[in-house]
Order: sequence, then structure tokens, then C-alpha cells
Amino acid sequence: MEAREATATGESCMRVDAIAKVTGRARYTDDYVMAGMCYAKYVRSPIAHGYAVSINDEQARSLPGVLAIFTWEDVPDIPFATAGHAWTLDENKRDTADRALLTRHVRHHGDAVAIVVARDELTAEKAAQLVSIEWQELPVITTPEAALAEDAAPIHNGGNLLKQSTMSTGNVQQTIDAADYQVQGHYQTPVIQHCHMESVTSLAWMEDDSRITIVSSTQIPHIVRRVVGQALDIPWSCVRVIKPFVGGGFGNKQDVLEEPMAAFLTSKLGGIPVKVSLSREECFLATRTRHAFTIDGQMGVNRDGTLKGYSLDVLSNTGAYASHGHSIASAGGNKVAYLYPRCAYAYSSKTCYTNLPSAGAMRGYGAPQVVFAVESMLDDAATALGIDPVEIRLRNAAREGDANPLTGKRIYSAGLPECLEKGRKIFEWEKRRAECQNQQGNLRRGVGVACFSYTSNTWPVGVEIAGARLLMNQDGTINVQSGATEIGQGADTVFSQMVAETVGVPVSDVRVISTQDTDVTPFDPGAFASRQSYVAAPALRSAALLLKEKIIAHAAVMLHQSAMNLTLIKGHIVLVERPEEPLMSLKDLAMDAFYHPERGGQLSAESSIKTTTNPPAFGCTFVDLTVDIALCKVTINRILNVHDSGHILNPLLAEGQVHGGMGMALAGRYLKR
Repeated sequence: MEAREATATGESCMRVDAIAKVTGRARYTDDYVMAGMCYAKYVRSPIAHGYAVSINDEQARSLPGVLAIFTWEDVPDIPFATAGHAWTLDENKRDTADRALLTRHVRHHGDAVAIVVARDELTAEKAAQLVSIEWQELPVITTPEAALAEDAAPIHNGGNLLKQSTMSTGNVQQTIDAADYQVQGHYQTPVIQHCHMESVTSLAWMEDDSRITIVSSTQIPHIVRRVVGQALDIPWSCVRVIKPFVGGGFGNKQDVLEEPMAAFLTSKLGGIPVKVSLSREECFLATRTRHAFTIDGQMGVNRDGTLKGYSLDVLSNTGAYASHGHSIASAGGNKVAYLYPRCAYAYSSKTCYTNLPSAGAMRGYGAPQVVFAVESMLDDAATALGIDPVEIRLRNAAREGDANPLTGKRIYSAGLPECLEKGRKIFEWEKRRAECQNQQGNLRRGVGVACFSYTSNTWPVGVEIAGARLLMNQDGTINVQSGATEIGQGADTVFSQMVAETVGVPVSDVRVISTQDTDVTPFDPGAFASRQSYVAAPALRSAALLLKEKIIAHAAVMLHQSAMNLTLIKGHIVLVERPEEPLMSLKDLAMDAFYHPERGGQLSAESSIKTTTNPPAFGCTFVDLTVDIALCKVTINRILNVHDSGHILNPLLAEGQVHGGMGMALAGRYLKR
């Protein structure tokens, strides 16, 4: 698909950050180098569970270039939460505060017990290796089942069960038992790491005695600001967080990772710049992963394929620390409820601590694990009843006017049946399926179909707020400041299109300031939950309409016209009745607004809006593949994704998102059991 100059949403255009990225001009966190900057490296646990009995750092301290070594005894005794959720006034909804900057009680392989600060990175690494620790090992727990055993060693003081919840539409078991056919399934999904191209890096320094500045590769700068304040017990306003270009996150950077440590170190070392950068190995050990789920499911289906009810019992492995914790398991159950809403539904889940690296947010936020189980059971039912897999989904798919069985929220838009019908035709489903019958030998070909439902943003569990500020420059171009973060997904490009369309200027005349700065940027929780376009759009539109109103009002004064008769098209003031005849360029208007001795001023607009809706999106995937049984080799012959996407804001970016999601899904699917 060709990228070109766009003037509105719905058109493809080149990403606004493309040139900076491909030429190497884009500055990521690790590109920031400051005079006198020092480097920090962790001393990590070689055991999965236990206590540090004693520590000897004399050799490390004697190494030339080592500035300081801090252990668990030197850090604040303040437990803090790391999940990237907006703050809530309801104490019962707050994330579990179970983290410390350093710990004596290590809970997973790679847990941090000490940290070395040195003049250069290599010296810091060498010194960290010279620190010796005597360990007292404790029993290691790797599964939720083991964590819940009566004799299980407690990983945290409150026990190994972090949280549990149950959701149900009534007597679901009775409904399942009364159906013509029952399906049962046991499913396991594994730990998966995000493997974003850019590692985790944070740099902190102090410009005065009271304020800490942090540059960090994060999805959530405003949340980082708050958590650093909580972790160090300082006012949030004393923390400034700058988010430069980010090389991917996929949810891993929706956690507050190394920012509190970087802030602590600079505060202890007189404000000198300190960089904390993790290696790829450390990203696997000490950042976040996808939650491994164990799911036991039941489903009741009538002979005609009508789904009467299903239940899911989920065990979620959150690893050594809570991070996003039970939110993942709970969200997965809520998101899938929209998929087949005209049946009984029960969902119970438990989230447990284990001695694995912490699990957190990852693309899909619980939905991929749960959808995998539901769609597998539905396939088993279709096979047993002799019903086409597409037909059984069409019979039960969400339709406009249905409601979420758990919440009663009405579904106002549901294109899933159309997705299935169109996909079946384009994919040539019947033909391909017929070709896969009665096969023998090592090479076996098969086709499959699966559906999904997913909601965009976190409301009503979380506060959904977005802010935008627009300022016109002297040349008539527009600067956009938004708290919604660009982390590689293309948000800044779509924001440019939104503003350009609303104000009436070319996309090339809109510049989104990609570097968020919590001292300057309007408040927004960040990039997660597929919320960016949906939640940021109202704030951007509101600010853009206000700016356009101010522009036209100033033009009316300059042209001695009524504002009602004027509008803005492609960067020019025109009469509503004669849009093809430009009266004035936006540049001329801007110069008058800035520099006329009496009238005008810098034209700007700002808006902050909260979103209180969370509609579901739907789609399906068709796959044709070949399996070499002897070699355990899988070859993908064809994949077709059909999404009910509504008004696509940028087709090229949307296509890239689907391709990227498909690639991550394939990688994860091959690892699932």
C-alpha cells in the first residue's frame, strides 16, 4: 500500500517519525550521554528463592572507578507497586505494593540484592561480579498448583495466593449439564517475553537539591513520575520524567522498571547523572513476561450448534512479584465475555506468586490465553457434532443489540458475523477444508478458524483521561503536545492526521512532539490497552476545534468578515461559499497574530477529557497450514485476518499492526501446549 501526503484520517501516509528513525537521528534513552555520567550494574541472585545471609563487597569497592555500592540495607524500606495503571482514589482497587529497590529475601533467579555505581559500564560489571554473598536457600515453587499446596513455602508474608475472583451469569453448571453435548478441556499457556528491540534503560540526574529528572524508555511517563515519588517518599511534583523515542514495549514498559533505582542513585550521589541499563539477559530475568495460564474449561452445546453455556477455571502465574497481578486474569475473563454473549457464562480465576520472574502486561492483556481455551473447546464441539467450525461460530457470534452477559453492557456495533462470512469467501474455506480430508503419511494439511473479542482502554476499572495542547507557530504550522505516548505503534502519525483533518491543514503542517515531558506535557496515563486513538481522539478533537475557532475569529478581524462565512481548508482561509479561492494563508495569519502591535497573540488551545465508554472490537483469523509429523515442522500456507475495525484512521499503519500481531501470535502459539 502506497504512503502519500494525507489531509484526513482514513488515508495512508508516511509515518511522521520515519525519516528520523531510518537515518539514525532519533534519540533513544541509551543515546543520552551527559558529562560525568556514571553507570550502575546489579548484583543478582543466582538462586530462585532464599535469603542473603551475608555480603562481602570489599574487593568490588577497591576496584578503581567504583563510586559506591548499595545493598538492601541502604535503600528506603518502602514497598511500592510497579504496574502501569492510573492512580485510583479507591484503596481497594490499587495495585499490590510488594516491591523494594533491593531485597535480602530473593524470590526469583536474578532478583537484585545490591547495585554498583562506577565511572564506566565495564568497571560496574566487573565490580558486580566481585561481590560475594552467602545464601540460605528456600524451597522453589514454579507453578500455581504448587504455590497453593498446604505445605508451600510462603513467597510473601500474606501467602502465595495474590487474589481470586469469580464472575457468573447464574447457575452455569446446570445449563451446561442440560445441553445435548458437553466438552471439557485442559489448557496451558506458557511464559513469553516481549523481546522488544530496545532494552530497558533509565537515566537520572538532579538539577537542584529537590528535583530529580529521569529519561526513560517507558510507555507510561506520568505513571513513572507518581511511582518514583511513592518509592522514594518525595512529592510527585519533585520528579520530572522525559520519554524520548522508544524501541517497542508491548506491555513490558507498562511497568515502572528501573526508574526508581536510577532516581535513588542520583539522589544518593549528589545529583550526578546515573544510567541503569539492562542487558538482554537481564530483560528476561528482571523485567516482565506474559502470565502463564492453566485453564480448565467446560462447555455445553446443543446438537444444532447453539452454545448454551461455558465455564472457565483459571490459574494465573504472576511470578515473584505482583506487578499487574490479578488484573490480567480478570481482564481476560471480561474481554472474552463479549464474544458469544447469548449463553450462560462463568469465570473463576486465581493469581498466585511463584519463584519465576514477574509477569506483567503483554499484548492482549489476558485475552489471548482465554480465547485460546474457548476457541479450542468450540472446535472440539464442532468436530463431535459434525458442524462446520465457521457455522458454529456464526450461530453464536455476538451481534448488534446483544449485551455482555456479565455486565449487561449493550453491544452497539458487532461485525463478527460479517467478518466470518467475508473471511470464509475470500479464504475459500469450503474448498480448502475439503482438500484436507482423508490424509495419510507424514505431511498433513489442515485449516482452522478462530474468533476474538477485545475492549479498548481500561474503563471502568481505571480512569481514562487524555490531554492535548495545540500551539500555532509563526509559519502557520501547528505543534501538538499530547500525553499519549508513541512507542513505535504509529500513534503520533494518527494524531497528526486527526488534528490536520479537524483544523483544516495538511498533515505535513502538524508536528506532534514525540518526547513526552511530565513538566510540560498534558496528563495521560500512557500507551496500553489499545487506548491511544480511542481515548486521545476526544481531547485532540476538542483542542483542534477550539484552535480552529480562534484562527477563524482572527481571520474575520483581519478580513472584515463574519466568522460564520469563513473556514479553513488545506492551510488557507476561504469563504464557505467559495472554498476553491484562498483568501489568506495560515502563515500570513500567524504572523499577524504574533506581531500585530494591538490584536492577536499566540493562538493555542488545550483540552483534557475523560472517556467513560469501553466498546468491544471483534475479528477472526483463518489459517491453512501443513504439518510434517516426523520433523515436527509446521508450514503456514495462508493466514487471513478479518477485523471489524470501524473507521480505519490510517490503513497502512493498521495493516502493520495486524501483521505485527500475527507474527507475535505465531511465535506464542508454537510455544503453547
